[in-house]
Amino acid sequence: MFSGRIVGYSIDSRMKSRLAVQALENAVAMRGDVAGCVVHSDRGSQFRSRKMLRALARYRMVGSMGRIGSSGDNAAMESFFALLQKNVLNRRTWTTRDQLRIAMVTWIERTYHRRRRQARLGRLTPIEFETIMNTAVALAA
Repeated sequence: MFSGRIVGYSIDSRMKSRLAVQALENAVAMRGDVAGCVVHSDRGSQFRSRKMLRALARYRMVGSMGRIGSSGDNAAMESFFALLQKNVLNRRTWTTRDQLRIAMVTWIERTYHRRRRQARLGRLTPIEFETIMNTAVALAA
């Protein structure tokens, strides 16, 4: 939530626990030391699975789940998925899953992270915001 950057994601044809664990592992690879970080999710079975609980423990992360019927908890991700659907999924018919995967990753990494300015970040992109904030923290140290 800090910058709005999507730090861990995984794409597959089925929503299984392995998909959620892979997304978590991708986030860990992107961020490095994540001990103590909170991973918030809805109550989907993939997030309550033994595999996911073991992965959270392995990285010393804290799992958090929204209450049943509390859609506001995941509003940021719901908004992101609506943008992804509008800007990638609904733009054309995809011949292969691989084409769709490449289009989704390209949109996230090129457009969402580097071109799409966000009002809550002072009209900066997530990458710009993180760069400024990391520089400020380094200078303060």
